Amino acid sequence: MKTVFYALILPLVVVSGLVFANREIKDKMAEKPIPKPLSAAEREAAMKQWEATPDGIKFKQWEVSPAGKKVYAAEAKIRKQISAFTNMEAVVTNLSLPPGSRLGFGVMVRINGEDYILSFGSGNNSDFRKLQTLKVADKIILRSHNVSHAPKYAYPILAGDYVERDGKIIYKRAPRKGGC
Repeated sequence: MKTVFYALILPLVVVSGLVFANREIKDKMAEKPIPKPLSAAEREAAMKQWEATPDGIKFKQWEVSPAGKKVYAAEAKIRKQISAFTNMEAVVTNLSLPPGSRLGFGVMVRINGEDYILSFGSGNNSDFRKLQTLKVADKIILRSHNVSHAPKYAYPILAGDYVERDGKIIYKRAPRKGGC
């Protein structure tokens, strides 16, 4: 009788010990401090520090070069539509991105006489199935929340958030999960 009793109590003690040990580990992980956002002065200091690095110097040189000025001028042409998230008419000029680009899936488009990279990022091919039906010279309506640039590319980079062709939506970026 005693052995049966001990045989039942021993697993109970082991399991409860594991449960309490696991709870303590989770509590320690939850106590990790959340980093505070940098103040304006700290951001400014970090930016100055980065500008002194070789990459920062190259970027500053690119910004004042004719190629950098051209990219910034093209960004300025669509800044209002980007900030208001309004429709922009575009024509597909190339179905592939510039050689060596690592932007994921995308196409080249022309808006108001300027060329842009329309990037959709890397993702599941099923997300881009309808986009892969685009052809050169197709007229599309697009919306974007973001335009960026990089010295590696001679064109501004538009993030593709919404694309329609012939009044039919062919791509709409899914909202981010668990965030703003």
